[in-house]
Amino acid sequence: MPVVRFDSLPDDARLWVFAASEPVTGEQADMLLNAVDDWLAEWKAHGEPLECARDWRDDRFLAIGVDQSTAGASGCSIDALFRVFKELRASGGPSMLDGGRVFYRGTDRAVVSQSRAEFAKSASSGVVGADTPVFDTSVTTAAAYRTGFEKPARDSWHGELLGASSTGLRA
Repeated sequence: MPVVRFDSLPDDARLWVFAASEPVTGEQADMLLNAVDDWLAEWKAHGEPLECARDWRDDRFLAIGVDQSTAGASGCSIDALFRVFKELRASGGPSMLDGGRVFYRGTDRAVVSQSRAEFAKSASSGVVGADTPVFDTSVTTAAAYRTGFEKPARDSWHGELLGASSTGLRA
């Protein structure tokens, strides 16, 4: 099946969000997106083509979704997806598999990437707070991505990292 437009995926489409610690722009972004697009066009599970799509946001976030109603992604096909990112990294491409990062919008609206400990420290110093827009890279459906990928820290699991002292602060 061809790769479809991301907005045509059903709300229950299975989703993975990959994130880069640093912005991916220019030739690196082109290399990443071209490689992913080429791979998605051939993505299969147990020999069956997968109806899939991708969305690229803020020079950092790559969401890949699969419509499970036609053919579901299997463990092997998902592993193959992760291998694409490992191979890209090995050939000088951006790292899209850095786990444990927290992403939020700074006061200048740019996306900031920090470890959880750094984010908690930013909260205790008042740099981030309950109103700070954060990105939930743990969303697993197209609907959750569309409606809740970016939201105030207080409305996300990120709120647990804020601590009592930052509840009302804004970044």
